[in-house]
Amino acid sequence: MKKALKRSARFLQRVTGLDPKALANARYFPRYWRELQAFRAQGGTVERLWPILGDYHDSSGSASGHYFHQDLLVAQFIYTANPDAHLDVASRIDGFVAHVATFRAIDVLDIRRLPPTAHANIRFVQADLMQPQPELQARYPSVSCLHALEHFGLGRYTDSIDVNGHRKGFDAIAALVAPGGVFYLSFPVGRSRVEFNAHRVFAPGEPLEWADGRFTLERFDYVDDAGALHVSAKVEDAAALDYGCGIYTLRKADQ
Repeated sequence: MKKALKRSARFLQRVTGLDPKALANARYFPRYWRELQAFRAQGGTVERLWPILGDYHDSSGSASGHYFHQDLLVAQFIYTANPDAHLDVASRIDGFVAHVATFRAIDVLDIRRLPPTAHANIRFVQADLMQPQPELQARYPSVSCLHALEHFGLGRYTDSIDVNGHRKGFDAIAALVAPGGVFYLSFPVGRSRVEFNAHRVFAPGEPLEWADGRFTLERFDYVDDAGALHVSAKVEDAAALDYGCGIYTLRKADQ
């Protein structure tokens, strides 16, 4: 029931632009008004009103969910492994890429442009990873693609519509990994489906079929439907998820 309500709320927000949370926070307006008057009564001058009502009940931050766990976990993997070079494909710039760039240089490929950044550790190239990149083939001992492959071919990020975009993307990215190298891959897992044009959700075992003969699964971690991280798990442990996040560490064959 809770999941259905959350999905309904997200759908309402996307379609109407109305934020159910913002509407619910309106109940704090009387408190805001009382505190405003108290501030003015103490001689405070207010240039303009800018009510932020949700912070009355929020915690200090969020330490759960797909992006929090995957970005931090995979950045730690790369820190420990310290590869000669690392390439990221379309992961979140202000999340995972920023984590890695704090301690090393990282090459980034994305179909979307990236405005110039003053941070020398982020080296960006615009490219469509549903297409092969022969000039980069087998160049990188370490490659990541976090919470991105599920979008390939759905048009959301200006990419062309392609029902097999995720498979083409996987093959194109896999070709960039050097023999013996590591491919860190994550995306939503649960009941296999397409929620157009937001994303795909994959069954947890699907990427093992794509990787068969080229990669072996070295490690599997996942984030469950409640946003909690499960480390060093089995793929089958995630079979009952609806919308979790699978985090796969894949080792490419040496040949």
